[in-house]
Amino acid sequence: MKVIKRIPQMVLGLALMFAGFGHLGPNRLEFQAQVPNLFKDYADFVVLLSGVVEILLGAALLVLWKYRIIIGFLTAAFFVAIFWGNISQYVNQIDAFGLNSDRDRFIRLLFQPVLVLWALLSTGALTAWLKRRRSLN
Repeated sequence: MKVIKRIPQMVLGLALMFAGFGHLGPNRLEFQAQVPNLFKDYADFVVLLSGVVEILLGAALLVLWKYRIIIGFLTAAFFVAIFWGNISQYVNQIDAFGLNSDRDRFIRLLFQPVLVLWALLSTGALTAWLKRRRSLN
């Protein structure tokens, strides 16, 4: 039963690793299109760094079960941090990853909170935070 409960965490870990390797290779230019204008001079570095972070978070989600709550919070924080890039893509009307219309780019924005919740729920981080909060009251 424990393995079944961990499937969403494992899927998220694999997805993060897949995306991370995409940052380092075949999708590097696509990811650069999402880098906010403030960091455009460092777009390649930002893409490479975020790719490495995604690979590390993905691997951690797969193998560091003991630390899943901390990793869940870190992964959620990462998704919040990169949301700026998705907003930039929408606001600046940048085509990338097949998102070639304002409607498509806006719909993509709606998925970022889903990723944050996925990280928090699949790792038990949200439950742990709520329990801790209740115990303090």
